Amino acid sequence: MIQLHYFPSTASMAPHVLLEEIGAPFQLVLVDRTQGVHKTQQYLQLNPNGLIPVLTEGDLVLYESAAICLYLCDSHPEAALAPALGSPERAHFYKWLMWLTNTLQATLSICFYPERWMNASNPAGAAELRSHAEARVNVLLDQLDSELAFNKGPWLLGNQYTALDAYAMMLCRWTRSFGRPARNRAQLGPYLQRVLARPAVVRAFNAEGLAQPWV
Repeated sequence: MIQLHYFPSTASMAPHVLLEEIGAPFQLVLVDRTQGVHKTQQYLQLNPNGLIPVLTEGDLVLYESAAICLYLCDSHPEAALAPALGSPERAHFYKWLMWLTNTLQATLSICFYPERWMNASNPAGAAELRSHAEARVNVLLDQLDSELAFNKGPWLLGNQYTALDAYAMMLCRWTRSFGRPARNRAQLGPYLQRVLARPAVVRAFNAEGLAQPWV
């Protein structure tokens, strides 16, 4: 059986939503970050980076949220969570997934952990870095908002709901405490509500014990 090692409201959320969409049996395994479980030797044997999530299935041990999402799409093609292989739509699917994880998510990480890039004796530098990163996130969210307006469909790729939508929702949710959160944009606001209305998303959020409002 698939096991998803997770912690509520982290990068495990998109894989969790996809597992709910797929409907195959799976087990959630809580990795309690508040107790430092993600840094224990046992967990580091699964992911030497000490990050969440990890997916296991038999002998397969897979980390990196985007990689897990791709694996779930490919191993459960009946769920239609990605466009057909070799199609132009699949190419854009790859592009946006890489953009979400390598560009938007990476910049959000700087917002939340600026001290990782500064000396401990430079809190002012960390605060300045966080401010610049949040400004960059705003530019990226504007780009995402413009893409939704351009496609004129309910989902990021147009008419087909894909893993991208779960991933984009996860990252947009992380901005809910920002000065200008994703939900305040003309296209992203309604889009996020459409994603949140999906039964699989509701099940995932309830299973993680997340309180309303969700974005």
